[in-house]
Amino acid sequence: MADRPAIVASVFYKDPIAALTWLEAAFGFETITLLTDADGRLAHSEMSFRGCPISVGGEFGGPLLGGAQMRSPASLGGSGSQFLRVELADGLDAHCERARAAGARITAEPETQFYGARVYRALDPEGHVWNFTQTVAQPTAQEMENATGLTFAVLAGEPTHG
Repeated sequence: MADRPAIVASVFYKDPIAALTWLEAAFGFETITLLTDADGRLAHSEMSFRGCPISVGGEFGGPLLGGAQMRSPASLGGSGSQFLRVELADGLDAHCERARAAGARITAEPETQFYGARVYRALDPEGHVWNFTQTVAQPTAQEMENATGLTFAVLAGEPTHG
């Protein structure tokens, strides 16, 4: 079996089948695994983008999760506990327009940030926050400090931005 990432993000939807179709159209994700029951309800799915998997599921909870409930922001009055950051190789502005045309609510228009990434943010139809980035420059720590007044230190590995 090919190497798999150590962590796979999961997002939960009231209507996960519709979400799969929308994520393909808006963001260019590809459904690679789709398991449904006899009534056509989603049992499990996985999408891929640039070789990275993301699990898309329906809302659920109970004893399996120790009483926790996995819910869509649409079921929580728009509340969420995370956003998903997706690194694009190129074409961030065109990607934003594709998402907008598919009905994404763009909450932050494409803009180049002090840390060298061009970024836009969007909400999907159920309110998940998606943060798309494209590296366009590699500023030094000193350049970022000069731009922000913050002190930058990379404690392990490579720096990340979002």
